[in-house]
Amino acid sequence: MARWIAEWHPDDPAFWESSGKRVARRNLIWSIAAEHLGFTVWTLWSIVATRMGDYEFTTDQLFWLVALPNLIGSVLRVPYTFGPARYGGRNFTVASALLLLVPAVLLGVAVRDPGTPYWLFLVIAALAGVGGGNFASSMANITYFYPRAKQGIALGLNAAGGNIGVSSVQLVLPLVIGSLGLAAAGWFWIPFIVLAAVCAWFFMDNLTSAKADPREQLAVAGRAQTWIMSFLYVGTFGSFIGYSTAFPLLSHNLFPGSPYAAVAFAGPLLGSLIRPVGGWLADRLGGAPVTLWNFAAMGGGVLLVWAAAGSGGFWLFFLAFQLLFLTAGIGNGSTYRMIPAIFQAKAVAERGAGEEALLHGRRQAAAAIGIISAVGALGGFLINRAFGMSFAAAGTPAPAFLAFALFYLACFALTWWCYTRRVGVSVVASLAHARV
Repeated sequence: MARWIAEWHPDDPAFWESSGKRVARRNLIWSIAAEHLGFTVWTLWSIVATRMGDYEFTTDQLFWLVALPNLIGSVLRVPYTFGPARYGGRNFTVASALLLLVPAVLLGVAVRDPGTPYWLFLVIAALAGVGGGNFASSMANITYFYPRAKQGIALGLNAAGGNIGVSSVQLVLPLVIGSLGLAAAGWFWIPFIVLAAVCAWFFMDNLTSAKADPREQLAVAGRAQTWIMSFLYVGTFGSFIGYSTAFPLLSHNLFPGSPYAAVAFAGPLLGSLIRPVGGWLADRLGGAPVTLWNFAAMGGGVLLVWAAAGSGGFWLFFLAFQLLFLTAGIGNGSTYRMIPAIFQAKAVAERGAGEEALLHGRRQAAAAIGIISAVGALGGFLINRAFGMSFAAAGTPAPAFLAFALFYLACFALTWWCYTRRVGVSVVASLAHARV
């Protein structure tokens, strides 16, 4: 069954209203479902690591188990970006969903044996990184389905639906493990993964216009904008996934006996649900201004969390952390909206305003999304390693919080310099700043 759509013109209002909107919505729905489960498998270890009391692992070793899926997931996002362009968005969604079965099955097997060595857990945690790759392929695919004026909210919804997978894990998994045992942390998701793959096969489409030469797409790696946005995305998405996966283990160490397991899902859920708002604000106010002031809020938020961590009160710490999740979510939406705006502005400036230029810009944006999301996901690895090393060296997370605050200051300065200052503003900076 080959579902390839040869004619696709989302920026044509007549085409969009007659058939494009309906097809795009259907593909968005099932893309969200598959990506949601990718995030679920990717972040399983954020809860599993807190339930490994039968194994004599140090805090730093446990943070390695939480960090490693983020590292592998970030690396996989580069090849996953080119999957839809090479094999078709629907085909690649099916294949990437089925790959999630591997780490889910292995986790269920490994935890049944109390003698499973640490190195094998590291391997299984690394394999969970395939779930992180799904985000890049999903976002690159959905970019082609929507017109420029609607990409902010569409990409925001797609990303939010995936991000909520983190919250699903942290809400459901403690109940599953409590009722069925630690092995169920892997087994529980298998039927949902199979269902998502089947539905993607029957209800999604491939776009002929999305096919591209990987060498042409990789050309975006030579553009400065790709690496500037990658740095900023470390600060937004990297913060979201890093804090989401670190919060349970961090709370477990700072506040033993606290009800962290019952409320850990709240922050990732808040950050996920607010993400489309970040895209909407960027559509209305411009991606760069929203991103700029959001980084200022993130810097203030991390200082509040730092102070709350030393207060001795879990609930103050929890509430302060919600500000970090809120701002990370808004920043996710606004920075992601900047990516297609920037690369389509470059295409129009270089090739004119015709449909060919718009398609070229969309292809460049799709490729850039993969590189930017890959680098950004490294933030999840770096945050967990920063906490692990802080505990190992100082017995406290304070050095890590200081490093995060300085990083947000650097992100604020870079956003201002490249995209919001008015002197000598370029066409790229102008579009990133302007409303769409």
